[in-house]
Amino acid sequence: MTGTVVSATESDITAMTTLPSPQRTRVTTSAGTFDAIAAGPSEGQPVLFLHGFPELSTEWAHYVALFGSLGYRAVAVDQRGYSPDARPPDPKDYHLDYLAKDVVDIADSLGWNDFHLVGHDWGAAVAWVVAARYADRIKTLCAVSVPHLGAFAKALRTDPEQQKASAYMQLLRQPGKAETVLLGEDAAALRGAYVGVPDSNVEVYVEHLSQPGALTAALNWYRVDGFDGRDEKVAVPTLFIWGTKDSAVAVSGVDDTVNWTTGEYRLEKIEGARHFTPEECPEIVGPMIQAHLESH
Repeated sequence: MTGTVVSATESDITAMTTLPSPQRTRVTTSAGTFDAIAAGPSEGQPVLFLHGFPELSTEWAHYVALFGSLGYRAVAVDQRGYSPDARPPDPKDYHLDYLAKDVVDIADSLGWNDFHLVGHDWGAAVAWVVAARYADRIKTLCAVSVPHLGAFAKALRTDPEQQKASAYMQLLRQPGKAETVLLGEDAAALRGAYVGVPDSNVEVYVEHLSQPGALTAALNWYRVDGFDGRDEKVAVPTLFIWGTKDSAVAVSGVDDTVNWTTGEYRLEKIEGARHFTPEECPEIVGPMIQAHLESH
């Protein structure tokens, strides 16, 4: 099933309902201690939010507060490499298998048997793997921007538009050079990547990723995984949200994702939205996620 809506303007972001700020917390697993934000009653249905590159749990702060106010137990974590105390030095430790296992281990530490999972960008990539591999733990999946990795890998192999859109990854996979380019001149290149992201969030991200070792850890996600071999189909109820002006993700993989699901699936295309969809148009994305969760 597919639906299409019209994107709100950037000025609509300021009209969002004011909600209490989430609480800062930490979650410890065998991989380390993850910084996180949380809201909502401890007995509420659990929802875990996974951020993308180059961001943090801050990306989901509005949503954590929103879903907490709706009675869910909402948590967003700074994932492996982004949390200083969960930052292994070996690039091999950033393989998707480990990133997916982190999600289940975090849920275990929180005492969650099953939970709703929401991810954007790299967080969506991780979420697709988790939903396929640990389906018994996932009530629903919501992926934003990034298709199922089977569809994405196929698009990278066969679609010139996706190959062009992903050309930036060649730089990110070059140790040292990528860090120099992104952080040089007061992180001008890094700042320029945050199209549609509120300035206040950009400052949080740049300050964090400018800390020693932080950007390298985030870039390690690109340096050890080529997206191939992720052919497990997803059976859990799934909502996929994509902006039609996303410069990083071509439509071919988006439209192909339905072929990598076997259960209930809905694709929502937000007209005019760009890559950082959760922060660019929360007044659209929030209700979409809410409706998805409430229907299950």
